Amino acid sequence: MASAFSHAFVAVTLGKTVPHDAITWPVLLTGAVCSIVPDLDVIGFAFGIQYGDLWGHRGMTHSLFFAGLLSAALVAAFYRDRVRGAQLWIFAYVFLCTASHGVLDALTDGGLGIAFFSPFDPTRYFFPFRPVAVSPIGIGNFFSTDALRILASEIQWIWLPTLGMLMIRRMLQHLWSTAPRANSPTRDQ
Repeated sequence: MASAFSHAFVAVTLGKTVPHDAITWPVLLTGAVCSIVPDLDVIGFAFGIQYGDLWGHRGMTHSLFFAGLLSAALVAAFYRDRVRGAQLWIFAYVFLCTASHGVLDALTDGGLGIAFFSPFDPTRYFFPFRPVAVSPIGIGNFFSTDALRILASEIQWIWLPTLGMLMIRRMLQHLWSTAPRANSPTRDQ
């Protein structure tokens, strides 16, 4: 898996690229937490759930179905007072944050793959290109001699591309806001 740091970083950066007022700091925090939630499946190890089981690590909680359920539940529980359009933006953002967890994990060089289509299809998938060093399971295991190697890999393959996308989005937003519009008065008129 990618580390919790990278999952949260991607979620917050994603939220900063969304051009809608509904994506407030509390919503960004919700997205960051949701980007980490799929890894709560490691609790199953303590109850005898095997890695490759439906509810095992990188199984059901890493699926697109789970991302949709979690997003719908959070919008219904915490954002039902918002107008419908804002609810849809929040749902889409939280869904993308949760789903991004599996996407990032599918880029790692370890594990059994991601059950993106669980519970309908338990097949686990990786992407053909897997440059991210896998982070060990457990916080204590992360802070080992491999921590710097893992973080360097995540900075190279996750953080820098994510920041690049944010910068491109901001540049396009700036260009769009300063571009002359058709039917708008010019200084010569």
